[in-house]
Amino acid sequence: MTSRTLSISLTLGLLAGCGSSGAGGASGSDASSGGSSASSSGSGSSASGGASSGSGSGSSASSSGSGSTNSGGSSSSSGSSASGGSSSSGSSSGSASGSSGSSGGGDAGIAMSTCTSPVFMTSSETGGQTFGSYYLYNDMWNTSATLGPQTLYACSYSSWYVVSNQTDQAGAVLTYPNVQENFSQTVASFHSISSTFAETSPHVGIYEDAYDIWFNGFASGHTELMIWVDNYGQVPAGSKLATPTLGGRTYDAYRTTDGSYIALVSTATFTSGTVDLLQIFDWIVSQGWLASSATLSQIDFGVEVVATGGAAATFEFTNFSITAN
Repeated sequence: MTSRTLSISLTLGLLAGCGSSGAGGASGSDASSGGSSASSSGSGSSASGGASSGSGSGSSASSSGSGSTNSGGSSSSSGSSASGGSSSSGSSSGSASGSSGSSGGGDAGIAMSTCTSPVFMTSSETGGQTFGSYYLYNDMWNTSATLGPQTLYACSYSSWYVVSNQTDQAGAVLTYPNVQENFSQTVASFHSISSTFAETSPHVGIYEDAYDIWFNGFASGHTELMIWVDNYGQVPAGSKLATPTLGGRTYDAYRTTDGSYIALVSTATFTSGTVDLLQIFDWIVSQGWLASSATLSQIDFGVEVVATGGAAATFEFTNFSITAN
C-alpha cells in the first residue's frame, strides 16, 4: 500500500484506499480479488470485495523529488509528518485464496537473518524509522481486521526483516511492511529511475512481495501502480489487459475500471534484481493509463501479508536502493 510521510489521517487513508506511506504519504495497493469482509474503501478493490491494504507510514524524512538514493538528509517532500505519526492510507490488495497465483521456487525461507544486530525494532502497528531519504514502516494498516503480532527489525533501510503471524480473514491484506522514498516530480522530467532489491520469503500462507508506487498523491485522483515480483497465492484487482515484456521480464498487466489501480504481475518469480521503473512508467503512459505530466509521489517496496500459514513467518529484505535522475 506501499511507500513512507504525509500527515494524512486514517480517514484520508481510507479514502485513498491503498496504501503505503511513511515518509511521504500513503502508499498501498488495491490488489485483490479475494477478501470480502475486512476491507477499507480502497480504490481499485475487486468486485468481490477485496480488502484494501495500506502502507501509510508516518516518518518525517522524505526525499526530494529528484529521486536520490541511499542516505542523505531528508527534504520536506509532500506530506511528511513532522511528528512521525503514521498515516494509514492503505493498499487494497485483498488477496484471493492461497490456491491462485502462487509461483514456485526462488526463496525458501530464512534460517538466520543477515541483519544480526538491528539498530531499530518495532512491534507497533504504525512504527517506523527514518534512514536518510528512506523510511522503514511496519504498516499494520488494516485495523478493521483482527491483526496478529508483527515485529520489524532493521539494520538499515537496505537490510531489514519482519516476523509476522497473521490469520487469513477472507483474503484481506492485513499488513504491508515496507521501505519507501518520497518524490515530487513529473514522470516526463525523469531521465532514469531504477530500483535494486533482494528478498527472501517463506512460501507459506498468502502474500506477495511488491513495489507499490503512487502518482498524483494518495487521495482522489491518484494512480497506484504495483509491480509484483514474488507472488504466493495473491490475485490482483481489475482485468488483465496486456502481457508486456519490459526489461527482459514478462508481466501480466491488470487495471481496474476506474483506472486508479494498475498491477504488473511478473509471470516468473524473481527474488532479486534491478527493475527499470521508468521504462515501466513509460509503457503505462503509452497505454493511455497515466499522463506523462503525472507527479511521482512515492515508491515503496515490501510485502503484502494476507496470512502466514498458522505460525510466525519471516520476510527478509536486502540490497535495496532507488536511483533516479
